[in-house]
Amino acid sequence: QVQLVESGGGLVQAGGSLRLSCAASGRTFSSYTMGWFRQAPGKEREFVAIIRGSGGTYYADSVKGRFTISRDNAKNTGYLQMNSLKPEDTAVYYCAAGVIAAGSTMWYSTQPSSYDYWGQGTQVTVSS
Repeated sequence: QVQLVESGGGLVQAGGSLRLSCAASGRTFSSYTMGWFRQAPGKEREFVAIIRGSGGTYYADSVKGRFTISRDNAKNTGYLQMNSLKPEDTAVYYCAAGVIAAGSTMWYSTQPSSYDYWGQGTQVTVSS
C-alpha cells in the first residue's frame, strides 16, 4: 500500500511558478513510477508528466519546457515544478503511483487507469 499526499497548490498570476510536492508512505516508493495528472472542471483527467523509479521522465506536449518532474527517493517525495504558468493550466493536480513494467508502452504509462494509488489532489489556479 502507498498513500500519497499532495501539497503546494494555490493561486498564481499567469507567468508565475508553483512547486507541487507529493509525499508518499511505504518503503518501496523507489520502485514505483510516479505520475502527475490534472483535471479541470468538466474535463477528463489528463496526463501531465511521469517519472520512473530509474529517473526517466516524459511530459505532455502542453507542459513540455515549462514543467519539470523530479523525485527524491530518500525522502519518498515527488515534485512538479511548474513555470510560465498559463490560465489553461488551472486544474486540480493529482499525483499517482503505480508499478509500470519497463517494457510498457508510453501510451500505457500515461493512462490514469495504469496507476494504483492516488493522492487527494491540490488546486492550482492561474489568473490572467
